[in-house]
Parts: sequence; structure tokens; C-alpha cells
Amino acid sequence: MRPLTLDRARWASISSGMSDNLKLSVLDLAPVPEGTSAADALRATAAFAEAADRFGYHRLWYAEHHGIPNIASASPEVLIGHAAERTRRIRVGSGGVMLPNHVPLRVVETYRTLEALYPGRIDLGIGRAGGSDSRTLSALKAVDGGQFAQQMAELIAFETGGFPDGHPYQAIEVVPGEVSLPPIWLLGSSGASAEFSGLNGFGYAFAGHFSPAPAAPAFQAYRHAFKPSDDFPGPKTLLCLAAICAPSEEEAAYLAGSMELAWLRLRQGGLRKLASPQEAADYAFTPQDHATVEAYRRIAITGTPDKVRREIEARAVACDADEVMVTTNVWDPEARVRSLDLLARAFDLPRPSRAAVETQLAW
Repeated sequence: MRPLTLDRARWASISSGMSDNLKLSVLDLAPVPEGTSAADALRATAAFAEAADRFGYHRLWYAEHHGIPNIASASPEVLIGHAAERTRRIRVGSGGVMLPNHVPLRVVETYRTLEALYPGRIDLGIGRAGGSDSRTLSALKAVDGGQFAQQMAELIAFETGGFPDGHPYQAIEVVPGEVSLPPIWLLGSSGASAEFSGLNGFGYAFAGHFSPAPAAPAFQAYRHAFKPSDDFPGPKTLLCLAAICAPSEEEAAYLAGSMELAWLRLRQGGLRKLASPQEAADYAFTPQDHATVEAYRRIAITGTPDKVRREIEARAVACDADEVMVTTNVWDPEARVRSLDLLARAFDLPRPSRAAVETQLAW
């Protein structure tokens, strides 16, 4: 494995504010603010997707979570189709399909269908966790996480026709036919999936938006193990980060209070919708609560656009990420779109012309 070093040319580029080679993307968890419904949150995803497309972001992913009141994204494949229909340029995908909750054949059918409808714009991100508590996973009939490698092997065999002679699934004809799966990304938060992803020639995405572990060791393990594939001739790394932009430090900190309180409640087992920033500001945090919130603040990036850009670039260069995906969870949907806009402007993302939006398939 190569040592932990930074590319000098890239460091110089980022240090001088030049980040032309760093792609910027978006993860939407469909946050459910207090005082609204999950249906409201799901309807808001369309405007958010249109904004991400208009602001020049590279791709938009939806997560799969179950049984969490402040996250409405339980069916990413539905949201992918909804967003892809409302946009023209941006890639749309799952971040990700929690494979233990699904049978591999159904995943192949679903994502081939999306690829057939929106060719060249779909991503298939896959995770090995269930995305919920044990009771909910039991209701989902989720399989044990130890079967992940077997599930992935089955999924790939359905895609490639790679079942051995005599296998009971060998004669199954996957529908729709004559359509390939979109590019596969494996998701990880601790590095356990990195080598597996590299050996199979997938892209690799690290969940830095909730994991305190550094991404660099996982990315290096992935690159060391990487074997080229049709979709990924070379390794591709994506770092997901939580970020909130506002015109002032004070407003950004105020908006961030909603997620800080949500983080605390999640660790206390008290799941609720996303609190307003005023409720968070009025909350009586104990000294122990403050320690939990501080741990989250070390993960999240909050501030003015220039400050957030500098921190994103520093974290990207520290692990040599090819792409950064930001997730922004604030109580006010308009403030969420504004944060997306401010960050895109800070990175000077090229805003596509109407003609480009109609014709370009970015990859």
C-alpha cells in the first residue's frame, strides 16, 4: 500500500483556490422538518433536484433509511425516477441501496429499468448495512450482513449471466433485457468495504457525513486493491460531507442547530422530525449533551461559502478524493436550496445553458 502522502501539484492548486478537477455532487436525505409532513418533504425533493441540476452539480443521490421520522427517503429508486424526469443533465442515483433489505434480482430489474428510461444518467450505489434498527430490519426481512458478499456475487451474476452450469438461476431471463446496470458504487464508513470495492472494479464512496473515521486509509486500501472494469477503467473515490452555507457565520451556526439537536436525539434514542433552529437554540443542553454536539461539529462543515469551500477542499486533498458529495439538512427548505446555491457559486460551478441542459449527459 502506498504511503499517506498528498499530491503536491494538487495541493498547490487547492491552496491557491483552484479546484477545477474536484467534482461536486449532492446527497438528498429528504429531511422532514417539524411542522411539516413526510409527503411535504418528498414533494420538496423535486425542487431540490431541479436546483442541483441548474446550479451545475455533477450527480444527485438518494439514501435508503427506514423508521426514521426526520428522513423520508425510504425508497430511493422512486425518488431517482422522479428527479430524473424533472432534470436533464445531472446524474441521479442511490446512495444507496441497502442490499441486505433486497433480493439481488429485484435490484437488477429496478436499476436496469431506470437506466433504460434515463440512459447514461443513473448510478447504483450499494451499501452493506440495513439502514435502520433491528426491529424494522426484521420487518423488512433483511438478511444477515455476513451474506453481503454472496448477495453481491448473485447480483453481478444476474447482470453478466455468470451463473455456473446447473445453477437453478442460470436460465432466468432478466427483464428488461438488452440494458446494462448503471455504474456500481460501493458505500462505506469505516473502510471495511474498500478492498471489496476495489477488487470488483466499483467506484467507492466514503460516508464522511456521519463517520468520524478518516477517509484516507479506506481510499488507499481501495486504490491498492483496484482492478479495472468497463465502468471504471481507473479508481474513483467520492467523499460525502455534511455542509451548511449561509451569508454569515452566525446564520450558518443558527441553521446548523437543527442537525446538532437531531444528532443528539438519535444517540439518545429519541427519534423525531427535524427541529426548527429556534427550538434547537432554546434547548437546554447538559454538559454531556454539549460533548455529543461537539463531536458532530467536528464532522460537519458550517459557515460562509468561502469558509465551507476551503474546508471541503482541505478534506478532499487530505484523502485525495476525486469527488465530494455534500448533504445539507436544515429545517427551512428554502435555506437548503440557498445553501446549495451559495456553495455552487463558491466553487464557481459552471451553470449549464439551456441547450446544454437538454443535450449533455455528464459522466
